[in-house]
Amino acid sequence: GVVAINQKTGQVLAVGSEAKEMVGRTPGHIVAKRPLRSGVVSDFEVTEQMLKYLIDRSRKKKLIGPRVIVGVPFGVTEVEKKAVIDAAKSAGARQVFLIEEPMAAAIGARLPVQEAEGNFIVDIGGGTTEVAVISLGGIVLAKSLRVAGDKLNEDIVRFVQEEYKILIGERTAEAVKINIGSAYPLKEKKEMPLRGRNLVTGLPEEIIISDDDIRKAIEKSVNMILTEIKTALEETPPELLSDIISNGIYLAGGGASLRGLSLLVQKETKIKTKVIEDPMTAVVRGAGMVLENLDKFSDVLLDTTELEPPK
Repeated sequence: GVVAINQKTGQVLAVGSEAKEMVGRTPGHIVAKRPLRSGVVSDFEVTEQMLKYLIDRSRKKKLIGPRVIVGVPFGVTEVEKKAVIDAAKSAGARQVFLIEEPMAAAIGARLPVQEAEGNFIVDIGGGTTEVAVISLGGIVLAKSLRVAGDKLNEDIVRFVQEEYKILIGERTAEAVKINIGSAYPLKEKKEMPLRGRNLVTGLPEEIIISDDDIRKAIEKSVNMILTEIKTALEETPPELLSDIISNGIYLAGGGASLRGLSLLVQKETKIKTKVIEDPMTAVVRGAGMVLENLDKFSDVLLDTTELEPPK
């Protein structure tokens, strides 16, 4: 979640991908901020502004505030939950529901989360990778790791700097990751030109970078994600594990699209691994499905009755 803000007026100019386009490219008084560091509210005012912007855009009639559902990482504290609820209420929400992101992703992936069977979901977002085993509408066990898409971008920036003495920005690193990045050797080699500043001469320079380079750059982080998945499997109760072996592992989130990742997970765990359809929007889709069908999905929401201000 990136928000672009005009500091002179405090006005939110853009949210999400539009704001991301502005990172590293804005005039002084426009800042692109990430209020939700690793999925947790780090900057309350900006989060409130962001929610307000989104709520205002979604409201046709100004009469009644909408119901809002917010995805939060597994294991957030009561204080963090309260911060999210308060920010959404201040931004004009009439009712606020919280759902854990892995649960939302699993619902978005149309997994049978309310059945008595094990569903294994890996949600690789920007700030965090969440691994969860879900059964009977609840998270049986989950792991949260602060290694995900953003970390892979940083790995690429560092690698290019160390190997080629060239400085690139995070946006460029992300483009490289999307274009030629992979977790597993590709059948055919991929290359792309990369432009940045040569740290020795201080001048702009263009080099050709290959998929091997990028794989080397992100290998350590990818292995951390793999370890997380294996640890979760080791801790899964045997009955649920047998379900997971037959149902498979599902990958969601933007990071799931990394070429060869599902193949690598399958090779390392010996469990069939699938990237869900449209993995980027799984959490949002799942949250939307819950909001449209609260009666059916009430058991998957986080209990926030304690945190609501008294009427």
